[in-house]
Amino acid sequence: MQRVLVIGTTSSGKTTLARALAGRLGVPHGEQDAWNHQAGWQEAPLAQFRAQVATFTVQDAWVMDGNYAKARDLGWARADTLVWLDYPGPVVFWRALTRTARRVLTQQELWNGNREHLRGAVSAEGPVRWFFRTHWRRRRETPALVAQFPHLTLVRLRTPAQAQAWLAAQRPLTAEPSPSVIEDHYPQPR
Repeated sequence: MQRVLVIGTTSSGKTTLARALAGRLGVPHGEQDAWNHQAGWQEAPLAQFRAQVATFTVQDAWVMDGNYAKARDLGWARADTLVWLDYPGPVVFWRALTRTARRVLTQQELWNGNREHLRGAVSAEGPVRWFFRTHWRRRRETPALVAQFPHLTLVRLRTPAQAQAWLAAQRPLTAEPSPSVIEDHYPQPR
């Protein structure tokens, strides 16, 4: 496992897991959202986005997160391992709600100066509505997509606890691992 792609629906914790895994393995982390969302929430031109994915994925070892179909032929083809955060709907919905509320309230910078605002958070492209548009469709479609890339080792994690345990079992690729732990920024539903 040297080139790992982490996928999952919005708010499942892709970036959190990918960062922690990259730190644990001692390899670079790439976040497709950061390459796609330019200042002012402008979408990066397709050629620019694909160039960033291509440049990142030619490295010998990496961890990248994101679900962008417009670069699937690059990321999925170059990865050796696909980690799918396939959590139940209620878990991901709760995470979408709490993460979005926290980001709106704290005005946390996300990528390239962008911050979530209430209007954008509840828009059709906002995380909560995006969850409803994509969660169950991705659960249906992902197995067929994975079958198109038979070289990939699939790691399908169905709960945050499974993800924590799996991450804890990973060993560094380099002599000196970067310290990391998944910090679960999402309160769990009761």
